[in-house]
Amino acid sequence: MVPRYEIRLSGSGGQGLILAGLILAEAVALWGNRYVVQSQSYGPEARGTASRSDIIISDEEIDFPKALHLDVLLAMNQKALDINFLDLKEKGLLIIDADLVKDLPTTQAVSLPLTGLAQEVAQSPLSANMVALGALAVLTRQVSLPALQKTMAVHFKKEGLEKNSQALKAGARRARHWLSENSARSDGA
Repeated sequence: MVPRYEIRLSGSGGQGLILAGLILAEAVALWGNRYVVQSQSYGPEARGTASRSDIIISDEEIDFPKALHLDVLLAMNQKALDINFLDLKEKGLLIIDADLVKDLPTTQAVSLPLTGLAQEVAQSPLSANMVALGALAVLTRQVSLPALQKTMAVHFKKEGLEKNSQALKAGARRARHWLSENSARSDGA
């Protein structure tokens, strides 16, 4: 584990990224036994304006709570990618919603159909945030799926918990598939 790990979830108000950031931070703090700080930013109208949630994870106390050099950037739409890409470290992990981001500034990105998967498994694009958390758990190994599920149980009622748990699992499955597919490509190169 690195001493300080910075994650930014970015998109538009209404995509549930603040909630996703809270769930991620709580899961790490409660079940991962690590230090964590979560902060958020969104436009005055909230729905449709720029929104982001920054999560800093560390094995040590966090003395500066602002994310400056992102290890991970999740961009849920094109505008979020355009605004936040320069904050990503050179070797940082870029995860994008392939359904909503079409113009990439790099070939080094994990492109997953987050909104499409949410619609498919939860019958709602609003669960794309949980699909993204499932993928993030697998791709970063900073939090476990069981920790996320335990934390989600605090934030969702029964029906919402079931559909969002399915979304979380779908994101994890898709990320594992992406890893195996890209591992096979790099082994064959």
